[in-house]
Amino acid sequence: MVGMTASPSRKVLLAAPRGYCAGVDRAVIAVEKALEQYGAPIYVRHEIVHNKYVVQTLERKGAIFVEQTAEVPEGSIVMFSAHGVAPVVHEEAAAGKLATIDATCPLVTKVHKEAVRFANEDYDILLIGHEGHEEVIGTSGEAPDHITLVDGPGDVAKVEVRDPSKVVWLSQTTLSVDETMETVDALKEKFPQLISPPSDDICYATQNRQLAVKQMGAEADLVIVVGSRNSSNSKRLVEVAKLAGAREAYLVDFAEEIDESWLEGVATVGVTSGASVPEVLVEGVLEWLAARGFEDVEIVKAAEESITFSLPKELRRDLRAEAAALIAERTEGK
Repeated sequence: MVGMTASPSRKVLLAAPRGYCAGVDRAVIAVEKALEQYGAPIYVRHEIVHNKYVVQTLERKGAIFVEQTAEVPEGSIVMFSAHGVAPVVHEEAAAGKLATIDATCPLVTKVHKEAVRFANEDYDILLIGHEGHEEVIGTSGEAPDHITLVDGPGDVAKVEVRDPSKVVWLSQTTLSVDETMETVDALKEKFPQLISPPSDDICYATQNRQLAVKQMGAEADLVIVVGSRNSSNSKRLVEVAKLAGAREAYLVDFAEEIDESWLEGVATVGVTSGASVPEVLVEGVLEWLAARGFEDVEIVKAAEESITFSLPKELRRDLRAEAAALIAERTEGK
C-alpha cells in the first residue's frame, strides 16, 4: 500500500555462552546428590547460588537454606555455597558437630589460596569487590589483617598501605572485567609497584558472558538479562549491555516480569542469562518474545566452554564407598 512503511523485522540475538557455569552446575548437582545420598534435610549456608528459581526448586526437594551456621541443628549436614566461606565458618561447623560438604567454586578457592599465600608473605592485599557480597566476606576472612576492600575506582583515593613496595591486588570472580581493570589502573597509578595475581581472578564464565553481551549489545535495541537481583555477575551483564550500546537493558527472574512497553519501537532484542541461571528460564523468555512477533533467533557466539569441575570431595568419597558396598554385596550374592 502506497505511503505505508514496512514494520522493521523483529529478531532476537541470543548470547552464547550464557547461563550455568561449571561452578554453579557443580554446586546445584552437589545439593541434589547429597539429598539422594543422605536424605532430607540438607542444610545449605546461604543460597547455594544466587538464583531465586534454583533455590525454590531445591527447597521443594528438601534443602533448607540458612544464613548462619548456628541455625543448623547439631549433628546435621551443612553445605557451603559456591561463593565460599571464611575459615571461621569451618570452625563454627566443627563446634556444632556438623558434617560439612564444601561446594565452593574451585575458582573462588583459588582466590582464597592466593590471599593466604600473599598474607603469609606479609603483603598488603587490595581486594577489588563489592562490600557485603558473600564471596568478598569469604575471601576477606582468609587474611583479615592483610586485606583492604576496594569497591571500584572511586575507592582508590582513600586506600592506604603499610609498604607501597609490597602490595598485590586480587578480585571477586564475578565483576565487570572493564571496571576491574579501571580500578587496577587507578591503583597502579597510586602504587606503581602493585603486583598482579599469578592468573586473572575474574572467572572464565564471567568474562565469556560479558564478551557475548558486548557483541550483542552493539546491535540490540533492548537487552534482557535473565538473573536474580542478588546475582553480581547478572547485574554486571546489564551494565555491560548498556555500555556496549543497547538503548535499554533489564534484569528479570522470569518471563512474566518483562514489561510489554519495553518492546515499543524495538526491532532487535538481545537475550542472555547470568552464570547461576538454568536454561529453562531463558526458554521461557524466548517463548514470551516469540508470542509477540520475535520469532527469529540468531545466536551470538563469543566463546566455547568445555570446563567441568568434579563434585565436592566429601560427596565423591561417600558415593565411592556406596558403589563399593553395592559391588561387594552383588559379588557375595553370586
